[in-house]
Amino acid sequence: MNRREFARTAIATLGAAAAPSVLSPAQTSGSDSLPFNLSVMLWTVHKDLPFEQRLEKVAEAGYHAVELVKEFKNWTDADFQRANSKKRSLGITFDATAGVWTGIADPSARDKFVADLKNFLPIAEKLECPAIIVLSGNRVEGISHDAHHQACIEALKRGADLAAKQNITLLLENIDQEENPKYYLTSVAEGFEIIRKVDHPNVKFLYDFYHEQIAEGNLIEKLEKNINLVGLVHIADVPGRHEPGTGEINYANIFRKLAELKYDHYAAMEFEPVGDPVTGLRSARELVIRSVQR
Repeated sequence: MNRREFARTAIATLGAAAAPSVLSPAQTSGSDSLPFNLSVMLWTVHKDLPFEQRLEKVAEAGYHAVELVKEFKNWTDADFQRANSKKRSLGITFDATAGVWTGIADPSARDKFVADLKNFLPIAEKLECPAIIVLSGNRVEGISHDAHHQACIEALKRGADLAAKQNITLLLENIDQEENPKYYLTSVAEGFEIIRKVDHPNVKFLYDFYHEQIAEGNLIEKLEKNINLVGLVHIADVPGRHEPGTGEINYANIFRKLAELKYDHYAAMEFEPVGDPVTGLRSARELVIRSVQR
């Protein structure tokens, strides 16, 4: 089950982590022309190829970071060592991962979320990965909106204390209601409100532009007002979840605004390419460069 499948079917799931100091790296994406770091959600690229060859495809497209979901689920210690050796040989880092599959919006699941996060932290360490993506999970029948909202805050506060001990930052992500009608956190505005109330340097928001365009739109204004709370952004166009420029989102303006706001974390390509993945990833990277050169 990948992150998309989880978002459609889980009842209340996911956990997370990543470090502010590591999420603000120097330019490592392969060009001085890039105003912020670029990454690739690996589930979108050459799903039929072995893991190491998929990393090679990412590097071929000019990227130096990837994000993981469950590619490592059945790895042995030797597999972790081999993957880390390969990524280092390609100049790639694992900048974020999902892997804690208990949601934070269910008050009754808070202890399980904390336990699952604690159990996942050693895996993040094996991956040499500074960030774990957290999802709210689905709404729970009979529980009010306020109770869900407060549950997210309390779970993140408890998780942040654990994550901080390993210099890891939790990244809370929005999912749109069309992909999962039961999902709790469909609003970026509410997501930012939760992060503000948690008020911890090891908790940031993962702003997924694809999901927010479907859910509520008005992408740039919310970005401007909350840029200090953003720890990661995800990139895909609407409709179809394809590369920037294939749909209705003006990504040139978004990339330009990120640069103007001096955004210094990762922007991860999480689109399903229309054609050849390497070509699509290269085109997306070139769009970033062209946008900020205007």
